[in-house]
Amino acid sequence: MSKMDAWNNSSAWNDSSEAAPGVHVLVRDHAHGRRARPAARRIPYGISHGVPHGVPPHGIPPHGEPGSGLLPKWRPSRIGSALALAALVALAATPPCADAGPREQAKRMHDRLTGTPPSPALLDELEVRAQSSLVDTALYIMDRNSDRSRYFYSVTLKNFATPWTNRDRSVFAPLNDYTATVIGMVRDDADFRGLLFEDVVYVGTGVSPAYSPADNQHYEAMENNNADLRLVLARTAQSSLGGLPPAATAGVLTSRAASAAFFTAGTNRAMFRYTLLNHLCRDLEQVQDATLPPDRIRQDVTRSPGGDSSVFNNNCIGCHTGMDPMAQAFAYYDFDVIQERLVYTPGQVQPKYLINANNFKPGYVTPDDHWANYWRLYGQNTLLGWSSGLPGKGAGAKSLGEELAHSDAFAQCQAEKVFRAVCFRAPSDAADRSQVNASTAGFKGTGNLKRVFAETAAYCAGD
Repeated sequence: MSKMDAWNNSSAWNDSSEAAPGVHVLVRDHAHGRRARPAARRIPYGISHGVPHGVPPHGIPPHGEPGSGLLPKWRPSRIGSALALAALVALAATPPCADAGPREQAKRMHDRLTGTPPSPALLDELEVRAQSSLVDTALYIMDRNSDRSRYFYSVTLKNFATPWTNRDRSVFAPLNDYTATVIGMVRDDADFRGLLFEDVVYVGTGVSPAYSPADNQHYEAMENNNADLRLVLARTAQSSLGGLPPAATAGVLTSRAASAAFFTAGTNRAMFRYTLLNHLCRDLEQVQDATLPPDRIRQDVTRSPGGDSSVFNNNCIGCHTGMDPMAQAFAYYDFDVIQERLVYTPGQVQPKYLINANNFKPGYVTPDDHWANYWRLYGQNTLLGWSSGLPGKGAGAKSLGEELAHSDAFAQCQAEKVFRAVCFRAPSDAADRSQVNASTAGFKGTGNLKRVFAETAAYCAGD
């Protein structure tokens, strides 16, 4: 007997089954393959087999035409639907873990910050501390001098930063100099804004092979050996290892990982776009402004895509008016895929900035690495909160990184990313936004991202 025949002959369709009066059920007309009228004395499959009424068993095929041999289409009962809806409404109206006490809150903070449960003894200690201050308890969990924080640095922060290091924004990538620098700066309570412009990279002490600007083996060795990153990472001048002069370093923007991902081929616009996406939490579509001057848009951008100039005037121009003047900061950088390392050519514009010149010969020809932030002039992107203490223009990646890192948008982005990482959700209501705003304000004053983690963990401890 086939599975279909066995199903059609099962007790779900047994005309002799008993049921409570008034229950609407489905019965089968075996002769014609059609649904017969509901019978008050027949038991639906859900009741006779322990499945809630109105919920079809897994794998039932859809209703077919008469004689097709397919089972009838299932429909939930009105009573069942009403009860389910009422249950969902009641669940939504109930605040999650509203009665969470200090012990539950302490455990939740430890779980989310480290990804591991605390030992009973540690949980007892955290419970006592949580009664005084949840923020201080979170900082205690992340204390770099204690083994209890190991997985915050080696796992949580690694997963937090890894998507910023590749175009796929995947967490499944090896440890690298970009990620290690993020981890080290958080561990050291450094001003996180320096991530985009300081002469800094974090390397492993006592790790073999040593750091090389031409491969990632140094960091992969740390990861493969389960190195405790809170202990082995040491801050180093990037210019002392990668061959760049100090003035050409720009934190993670000139790291090997970022260079391999965003300076490879292309036109170096990718570095600008992904920096915007990863550190200002905005993609180009969100910062389009077609009202700005187009005088710095390069020759490779055609002004009549497909012969239609309106496409450029209404779409292309919106991104390029802001992007091209700032991406010029990277004019001397490239990633050599043969040497597998970052290349810097001071005074010599990389050929990629001059490609496809015939697309629009009157377009801008890049002469050097001087950049300008047109988003400061007017329009919606003035709301990104540019620092009044900076000129909004400069030369090279370092000064551009400083411009981006001191914006309000950079501070807010860090607070939002931490909120998602620790609370496992995006900010969704007025209370959430108030917390993000408070963390943003604190970060703008100190640049301390570890503090943002602590404040956010305390806020979400009752979730």
